[in-house]
Amino acid sequence: MFKVKDFMTKDVITCQPDEKITKVIDLMNSKKIHRLPVVDANNQLIGIITEGMITTANNSATSLSIFELNYLLSKTDVKTVMIKKVIKINENELMEAAAQKMLQNDIGCLPVINENDQVVGILTQNDIFKSFLNVLGWEHTGSRITLEVKDEVGALEKIAKIFADQHVSITNIGVYASKDGVASMVIRSDSKEIEALKGSLEQGGYVVQEAIVIG
Repeated sequence: MFKVKDFMTKDVITCQPDEKITKVIDLMNSKKIHRLPVVDANNQLIGIITEGMITTANNSATSLSIFELNYLLSKTDVKTVMIKKVIKINENELMEAAAQKMLQNDIGCLPVINENDQVVGILTQNDIFKSFLNVLGWEHTGSRITLEVKDEVGALEKIAKIFADQHVSITNIGVYASKDGVASMVIRSDSKEIEALKGSLEQGGYVVQEAIVIG
């Protein structure tokens, strides 16, 4: 769970290297997409073409008339414009790895491949955002409590017992990096009755940084 294949767009639209730029432009406009993986006859990834590349190509020919520009694009193959050294990711990689790869390379999408280097999907920044919200359970109603927690063995067990004693189910947990041995833990639960829970946590020695009802 929480792998690239769980969040990627699976019905990915691709193009061939010998297709003309004008056809790619029409495809992008009709499907409302901004990038296309380029594949060979075996559906193996060999490149990627983006809306930005086509725009750059247009800008480099500003001295041409519209008629001349359209004619030029109708004769230009995808393979002459596409990026050949594509940054990609395997479908079984973790979403954390995908997010890190996007950040390190300052890119907004990753073609997703299987073990045979065939394109099976595409992962975008929006998919990263969706996975983040999924981990924190943002779309579910209930409560969101943020605690200061000492970075020590058994900390989660003690907190879980307090929730259990209040008959409250924990649905999602997120932990922010600790500083000086203390971390901020965000806990989502299915209960909107937070005052008693907040009181129990404070009695247990925890600092409640924030307690809010969601939904």
